[in-house]
Amino acid sequence: MKKFDQFINGKFVQSTSTEVIEILNPCTEEVLSLMPIGSVKDAELALDAAQNSQHKWKSLAAIERAGYLNKMASIIRDNRISLAKTLAAEQAKVIGLAQVEIDVTADYFDYYAGFARRIEGEIIQSDRRKEHIFLHKAPIGVAVGILPWNFPFFVMARKVAASLITGNTCVINPSSIAPNTVMEFAQLIEKINIPAGVLNYVCGKGSIVGNALSRSPKTGIISLTGSVGAGQMVMEAASENITKVSLELGGKAPAIVCADANLELAVNAVVSSRIIFSGQVCNCAERVYVEESIHDQFLDMITAKMKTIKVEDAFSDNNPDMSSLVSKAQLDKVTEMVEFAKKEGAEVLVGGSRSPQFNKGYFYQPTLLTNVKQDMQIIQEEVFGPVLPVMKFNTLDEAISMANDSEFGLTSSIFSENFNKVMHAAEELQYGETYINREHFEAIQGFHAGWKKSGLGGADGKHGMEEYLQTKVIYAQYQ
Repeated sequence: MKKFDQFINGKFVQSTSTEVIEILNPCTEEVLSLMPIGSVKDAELALDAAQNSQHKWKSLAAIERAGYLNKMASIIRDNRISLAKTLAAEQAKVIGLAQVEIDVTADYFDYYAGFARRIEGEIIQSDRRKEHIFLHKAPIGVAVGILPWNFPFFVMARKVAASLITGNTCVINPSSIAPNTVMEFAQLIEKINIPAGVLNYVCGKGSIVGNALSRSPKTGIISLTGSVGAGQMVMEAASENITKVSLELGGKAPAIVCADANLELAVNAVVSSRIIFSGQVCNCAERVYVEESIHDQFLDMITAKMKTIKVEDAFSDNNPDMSSLVSKAQLDKVTEMVEFAKKEGAEVLVGGSRSPQFNKGYFYQPTLLTNVKQDMQIIQEEVFGPVLPVMKFNTLDEAISMANDSEFGLTSSIFSENFNKVMHAAEELQYGETYINREHFEAIQGFHAGWKKSGLGGADGKHGMEEYLQTKVIYAQYQ
């Protein structure tokens, strides 16, 4: 059984806390590793190391910093199979999807290394003679990244790559549910000789380690990917020092299917978007609005599609579509929400309960619900499981209104062959991202950002990098 230590100031050190958390395989409920709960002292040591190394790190040429990101990409690719197996085991993420996450993470480090020559300022014309106004982009200092359990390895790269290329140093707090892959990466980066203190990993609960990192005056920016509740706690902690926060939080993504849509494409995209990683993805479709004239046809097609979804162990050779949920707590939450929807009058067309064929693990059936109403919990609150409620609408504006009737605003989608309709919807939908005639999934060169309670700031692309920069203006008068 593996037991991880904290990675602080370039080396692994024992936690100052003796308590540990058991990390389980969600498919088998077997213990995979022991993770230190971590302490406030651990967090302080990591912040000290990051702060002490930051000036030297930012003083490197950006292209030198990029070299370390390229090395990280290379070492991921050299260990891609073992990392994917670790990821699949700790999360119950089917092995094919786990491999995609590992490979895209390597690409992400290379992508951000390419920004070394593209961090730009401006020269602004002055109102005075013989004066130039220089606008510089400068690092913030110490960046703290608090990771989720659903895409821990990729989101780690989102925070580390953007932090380091811009001259910040970094402290990462892995998820207490799925820390193994991230901590194995910490073991690998010892080999690339990145300067001590530049990148630190502190395991521990968000309520202890995450809170200490968020409250510290040494922290310059906190980037959290997690629940709305976690985001609210980080914002409260950050308020003590007016620390910048960048938050990607929950979602309740609507998909609108119009009568003139390619129905086969829509069904495949919606189902793919819902069952990826057993529905535990914040930007994937969580509710579907279907135009009344095609509602019954669409329902027949999506029912047939949902019945074909294969649910097996994450390592199955049968190439399953999804596997177990990540934890018993997550299984209980999904179960309770579906049972409540039934009591409110929802009709179950597919699934609707825990998977009966498994004696162990946190498996839940792919579930399709109809006869739901806009004010039901299953429509308004994030399920984060393989559950899809379907409603009908009469006009596009009615569908847009129902889609916008949510406290979340991360992603949305529309399916139609009419250009005017999709552009009207894209303009009116109150979401950071809208996907047209495709599944919900972002690109690394885009900008992944939520509106309303789905977050502040964002990640990916040029604008994601700029989250980790602050502006300095210099007025240069000369004779």
